[in-house]
Amino acid sequence: MTGWPEDWIRPDWPVPARVRACVTTRRGGVSQAPFDGFNLGDHVGDAPERVSANRQRVRQLLGCELAWMSQIHSSIAVEADPRNCPTADASWTGEAGVACAVLTADCLPVLLCDVDGSRVAAAHAGWRGLVGGVLEATVAAMAVPGSHVIAWLGPAIGPAAFEVGGEVRDAFISGYPESSEAFAPSHRADRFMADIYQLARIRLAACGVTAVYGGGFCTVSDPRFYSYRRAARTGRFASLIWLI
Repeated sequence: MTGWPEDWIRPDWPVPARVRACVTTRRGGVSQAPFDGFNLGDHVGDAPERVSANRQRVRQLLGCELAWMSQIHSSIAVEADPRNCPTADASWTGEAGVACAVLTADCLPVLLCDVDGSRVAAAHAGWRGLVGGVLEATVAAMAVPGSHVIAWLGPAIGPAAFEVGGEVRDAFISGYPESSEAFAPSHRADRFMADIYQLARIRLAACGVTAVYGGGFCTVSDPRFYSYRRAARTGRFASLIWLI
């Protein structure tokens, strides 16, 4: 891990020795405002050559191939492939030297591995993806029992900033009634403050995944991260996991 930028997030979780993971930040990179500086999103309007340079820098720092996706807030989980960019919102791999990567700027990135260190996965879990079952699909794609999976919740919009309408609350509660505990009334009528971390834990627990770490970030209030809610025209940071 020597040589990584000091402000990159290193997950604190009890994983096998061959599992590596990190989250990039805005610091460094060659992107210009409003994407400054380490934007890795190639769909936000940034100059393609700058995004390419930033992605190449990540590849050099990690020393592995990067498997990107074209994310659409779906529940599609695929095997990671650095040669392609599939339309999906989660990927997994059992191959060493291939990093599963997700791009976010308020949505929840979830990193997963099995207790044996034979498979890793990454999921893009915004509220639509959570409702649609992206975490369930990811665990199923890993093809190991949920009780053998360890998960880490990366930087996302915090519960003090995530205001949603009643239709979002209803969508979660209709499938998982216990999700009501993740919503608190907003100061505005018919609006609620949602805890996306708690919502993810509920979904993971339903898959048998109870070893869940991370959470506690807020991309809206923390300037280290891009935030779509803070500034609609902005970049994306990456959460990555791989095997050595």
